[in-house]
Amino acid sequence: MSIPKTIPVIAIHGGAGTITRAALSAADEAAYHSALHDILAAAQTVLADGGSALDAVTTAVQMLEDCPLFNAGKGAVYTRAGTHELDAAIMDGRNLAAGAVTNVTCVRNPVLAARAVMEHSAHVLLAGAGAETFARQQGLEMVDCTYFHTEARHQQWLRVRGEQGMVLDHDGATLAFRESAHAASAAVTPVREPIDPDHKFGTVGAVALDMHGNLAAATSTGGMTNKQVGRVGDTPIVGAGCYAANATAAVSTTGTGEIFMRTVAAYDVAARMAYGGTALQQAAEQVVMDVLPRYEGRGGLIALDAQGNLALPFNTEGMYRGYARGEAAPVTAIYR
Repeated sequence: MSIPKTIPVIAIHGGAGTITRAALSAADEAAYHSALHDILAAAQTVLADGGSALDAVTTAVQMLEDCPLFNAGKGAVYTRAGTHELDAAIMDGRNLAAGAVTNVTCVRNPVLAARAVMEHSAHVLLAGAGAETFARQQGLEMVDCTYFHTEARHQQWLRVRGEQGMVLDHDGATLAFRESAHAASAAVTPVREPIDPDHKFGTVGAVALDMHGNLAAATSTGGMTNKQVGRVGDTPIVGAGCYAANATAAVSTTGTGEIFMRTVAAYDVAARMAYGGTALQQAAEQVVMDVLPRYEGRGGLIALDAQGNLALPFNTEGMYRGYARGEAAPVTAIYR
């Protein structure tokens, strides 16, 4: 008698923030939906072919890193010094194995470096030059720092660097729209609206359940526009930006990183399930809609349990997100 296989599920996010319909053109909106769809379809194929949840989230996040629409890898935002510093983490729900890298500047796909740390080192987190040396030793693709440049991110940095504040990438897009709208309607030089210092997040991530019943999660980011050089956010911190355990859930977060670290947001979802018997959806919503706002935390998360239940809550205007279940067509969304 054969054991029935679990119906696999893949879910991804491309960051959250002030994403308004007015700020996103029809062409840009279509481009985001297309990118999300194609990435989901590729990860869905990995799972359909019997691949592991770990392989599926690796594929999804690597593709998100290679897509300049998102703040990870190609298209990462700029630091205060006009450079790029990237973070990533990955976790295997089967045995709580995890790997992460932070402040890397020349690794094309930080998620691959994070997985290499998990599988080929005695450590969980490597930083800066040490992480880059390890990535080279593992044969990962290294690139010149100019590889990460995109004109959109550069212009975003130029708009905010004089403010000495920080901005989340999708909030930055809305800022640009507001400036152009003011300029079009005003007869005099427009006065820029102040940047809300709490609006500063953009990250990518994936969670997956494979046909063997195993969970995995991965998260990657370029951080916050105009961030202090050397800043480490929640993304590479196990339990804050990424968490996976078969007994509870796989979680990938995006938002105000410092608050996600202070509340250990990803692990909090799993802890509520483990110790309180809370269902996935309720646990995820409690963290995103109750806990985070207490400390002015904005953002969202994607979470998946071993029964295939999926939660994608966010407390912002929008979150680039999508999922695919079994052989069904991928579903993508941006706004509420």
